[in-house]
Amino acid sequence: MNKRYEVIIRNGLLVCPEGVIKADVAVCDEKIVEIAEEIAGEARETIDAAGQHVFPGITDGHVHFNDPGRTEWETIATGSQALAAGGGVLYFDMPLNCSPCTLDAKTFNAKLAVAQRDSLVDYGFWGGFTPNNLDKLAELAECGVIGFKAFSCFSGIDEFGRADDYTALVGMETLAKLGLPLMVHCENAEITSALTAKALMHNKTTVRDYFAARPPITEIENVARMISLAEETGCKLIIAHISTARAVALVTEARRRGVDVCCETIGHYLILTADDVEQLGTVAKCSPPIRDPKNQAKMWARLLNGEIAFVSSDHSPCDPKLKDGEFLKVWGGISACQTTLPALLTHAGHARKVALEDIARLTAQNVNEIFNIPGKGKIAVGYDGDFALVDLAKSFALQAEDLFYKHQVSPYVGATFQGTVTQTILRGTTVFKHGRIVSKPIGKHVRPKF
Repeated sequence: MNKRYEVIIRNGLLVCPEGVIKADVAVCDEKIVEIAEEIAGEARETIDAAGQHVFPGITDGHVHFNDPGRTEWETIATGSQALAAGGGVLYFDMPLNCSPCTLDAKTFNAKLAVAQRDSLVDYGFWGGFTPNNLDKLAELAECGVIGFKAFSCFSGIDEFGRADDYTALVGMETLAKLGLPLMVHCENAEITSALTAKALMHNKTTVRDYFAARPPITEIENVARMISLAEETGCKLIIAHISTARAVALVTEARRRGVDVCCETIGHYLILTADDVEQLGTVAKCSPPIRDPKNQAKMWARLLNGEIAFVSSDHSPCDPKLKDGEFLKVWGGISACQTTLPALLTHAGHARKVALEDIARLTAQNVNEIFNIPGKGKIAVGYDGDFALVDLAKSFALQAEDLFYKHQVSPYVGATFQGTVTQTILRGTTVFKHGRIVSKPIGKHVRPKF
């Protein structure tokens, strides 16, 4: 007698950890229950994926959806829809730029209530790590945060204070006991603030003046310092949005001597260069800044060598009015959560012949393993039925009207990508298909497993 499933995806090329295989995959009770060359049975829904690759739905480990409190910038509803349109099934939302920031159980629960109502896809939350909430780290851990986020420099948000060295040391000691990681935005506060003040004093506010105010050494020095503190305390450390190949080398060297440290990078450090930013203008301003082509080539070499753990979007939108003005003075942040997978398929898969299973590891498997999220991140029996169906042969030029962000703004508008997400499936339910959101919000809160 034939088995009956909820969903069967037939005739697709499955991007599994061991490689790409032509096989069917079946889902029951939200989980993958069978993978076989041909599954005999019936299903409530059968999806013909002939000619398409079936990736694990991506996990974006670094987004700012700004909800609650700054919904004029972005919302959990719009951000999660955009993520789904790019093949995403899970995101980890940062403790800023929402207002109030996620600094204790009360603010965590306020954000959780919004996500339970509005998130199309699954979600996890970062807790804040500042000088003013060290006594709240344990209660945030109890709430189920996936880790903590700190800034070594000014965060851009007054209520989210930067972690000075004392805060970092004492807080890391606490996190080592809690067993949760600390992610740090690494830029030296003293150097960046002094160089910025000097530039403003002399009315130097262009793109190149901004780059000069945040030179590579500000990241490199701070990465080395945070590694030293993590090594001393035993705290698991993640370097956020690493932008320089020299800083990646520091992480690699530390890992070799046994330090529990890794790093993420962001798509725009691999795709855009300082020259591109000069042409694009403030829409491409971020911090740390996008670097020169020579550094970018070295970043690719280190990524392809396995030295960068995962790739996120650092989706950090704002009201577009905050991007109007002189480059040095305007808000820094790039909207990008909808384009991470197409960008890697284009620039890694097609341009650099990176294996598709490696792209899946960088966008789905590794991030879930690092944060101990069970059942997410790969196509395997027992895992959630999370998939991104992709037509690798189909290219598209991104148009503003294609974006699901609250504000249809991105430095990638007009860029051509090869690899189109045709359908996104979350735990067996299609949430995005052929350019449209086709589900109500069904996201669930995920938390680390200890």
